[in-house]
Amino acid sequence: MLSPTPADAEAFIAAHPQIEFVDGIFSDLCGITRGKRYPIEDLHKILMKGITIPASVYLLSVTGSSHDPLGMGISDGDPDNLLVPLRGMLKPVLWAERPLAQVYMTMQDRRGRPSPFEPRNVLARVLERFAAMELTPVVALELEFYLIDRERTRFGAPQPPISPGSRQRANTTQVYSIAEVEDFASLIADITAACDAQDIPYGAITAEYAPGQFEINLDHVPDALLAADHAVLLKRAVKGCARRHGIQATFAPKPYPDRTGSGLHAHISLVDRDGRNVLDDGSEHPGALLRHAIGGCLQLMPDSMAIFAPNPNGLRRFRANNFVPVSRCWGIENRSAAVRVPMGEPQSRRIEHRIAGADANPYLALACILASMHHGIQAEIDPGPPSTGNLGLEVDLRLPRRSYPALQQLSQSAELKDYFGEAYVEAYVATKTAEMDAFYEELSPTEYAWYLQAD
Repeated sequence: MLSPTPADAEAFIAAHPQIEFVDGIFSDLCGITRGKRYPIEDLHKILMKGITIPASVYLLSVTGSSHDPLGMGISDGDPDNLLVPLRGMLKPVLWAERPLAQVYMTMQDRRGRPSPFEPRNVLARVLERFAAMELTPVVALELEFYLIDRERTRFGAPQPPISPGSRQRANTTQVYSIAEVEDFASLIADITAACDAQDIPYGAITAEYAPGQFEINLDHVPDALLAADHAVLLKRAVKGCARRHGIQATFAPKPYPDRTGSGLHAHISLVDRDGRNVLDDGSEHPGALLRHAIGGCLQLMPDSMAIFAPNPNGLRRFRANNFVPVSRCWGIENRSAAVRVPMGEPQSRRIEHRIAGADANPYLALACILASMHHGIQAEIDPGPPSTGNLGLEVDLRLPRRSYPALQQLSQSAELKDYFGEAYVEAYVATKTAEMDAFYEELSPTEYAWYLQAD
């Protein structure tokens, strides 16, 4: 994974002589980008020797706190591990105030092995199961997000930004509105330019079902790790470009209680070593392999909810008739289903997994989906017949809708412990449980309003 020669650094600096700094970055358990900034003169050292950083940084809570999960942190002296650069991930950063580059990195332990506590390596571990079957997942992710004003309401809540085009604050829903896309054309142009500079393969950009909400589709790639890399880097680019335009982009799943949430949808097919999509068996209806993959997704969905919805805000998405799947069901060309089989050419037959929120860690969400698909194929799980009609009428009580029950369900999942490694599941649950404990220690305005006057 280390760049092979010092010429890589020299070539990059020659191509980008204006760059002053370089960020060595990675994505932690919560999907937050962290790292270190160096003067560009240190690029050669970073590429050839890596960066030392405490191993516990991959187990920080969403506030950046280390809760010492499983004694990793203060209890073990917080030892360093080594971040090493991923090949082809040294890129310019177009939205920075000062000329900047970034290199995306992965962690090795002190023996040079991939760190089992890095989400990217958890996904890599799941992919080994498919490699043993000589199958390759082909993956495309879709990310929804909101643009919000930097200024909050008088109650501290978010609000839509002032549109650069209309000079008005949008308050209506104009799904698929080209006018709304055009209103933010300058920002969108900067986002797409940043994607081009970083080789992030984007597709359609659409206005979604709420004011200031957009979706950017990423192209299919025959590399699940790279697909997740693209999602992480896209989120960073969207946030950075929005900041340069004086507004904020948020991937919080439910910033407004009365408006639709933001999701992370995953489109997945499987190809064999000859490039044939094995989810297509040549028949008009879903064949056995596709059905078994869907069966696994439905069976392990409750176990995966703490990863698909890692924060209380994400769990707020799961309400009846709210444009979010709320039951363990699948359907053909049905967007109210948790697992959808889209229409299209047989050779492009795939599943669309629609449960995860936009705040889910892309590596861990994909790891859950792929582990579920593999489990379903291996165990030949029958998902039952496809469901039809509006599948969002009634919430499935088998899906945990609060953080503590979701974490407890994950902690008891023998299947996900097998795919992820027992230690990782335990560390994840410990980190998020400590985070929830801290969250519920905070007093909210609602608590004052409800209980100060209670007799």
